[in-house]
Amino acid sequence: MKHYKKRQFKLKRMKEYPPFDRPRNKMIRRGAESLSILELMAVMVGSGNEAVEVYTIAKDLARLVEAEFYELTVEKLKTVKGIGKSKACLIMAAIELSRRFLVRKNIKIQNHQDVLPLVQELKNKKQEHFVTLTLDAAHNLIEIRTVFVGTLNESLVHPREIFADAITDRAAAIIFVHNHTATEVNPSKADLQVTKRLVEVAETMGIEVLDHIILTKTEFFSFKNNGLL
Repeated sequence: MKHYKKRQFKLKRMKEYPPFDRPRNKMIRRGAESLSILELMAVMVGSGNEAVEVYTIAKDLARLVEAEFYELTVEKLKTVKGIGKSKACLIMAAIELSRRFLVRKNIKIQNHQDVLPLVQELKNKKQEHFVTLTLDAAHNLIEIRTVFVGTLNESLVHPREIFADAITDRAAAIIFVHNHTATEVNPSKADLQVTKRLVEVAETMGIEVLDHIILTKTEFFSFKNNGLL
């Protein structure tokens, strides 16, 4: 009986592709907008390794980003075969920058209806997230930040952490948003205590608290609309 050697397939490296077909070269020649999602992912990946070809990594990465864009973490990115810690951090930084620049561009906040589309991803979070929106004197959005993750508690929510970035932004106003993982949208006793404390601190800093919004998967509660601010 003849024994046949298992055929070995050599993984194709980026430098083995024709120069005109390499995504970086294409980006330089024709601009980033000319690249497909897969090619953009391949640019971020940079290169494959001995076990995984670059476009295979790019495909797996594209699937993950599409499925969990607002839930992505460095740890989740590292689950893609071929993505290590350094590359995961680089990709996470690029994605976070894109979120921030896309969200804040020319957005004026006039009421809760302007806020809700900006924080929709909070509805599906498995933990409570406390988010701040800083605004200038004309109520144009400056920045959106997650400043606390976990059950809202007055002993854990420190005003200095919440207002440090607002001061850096030279914000004139601020809006608080947090989610309830249960179906109850009305503020808890802790929600009321934390909000009262934050409003008091904001007043001493000359920053106006415009609203505190609570989200569940199906509802929202506005402190301002309900006469609590």
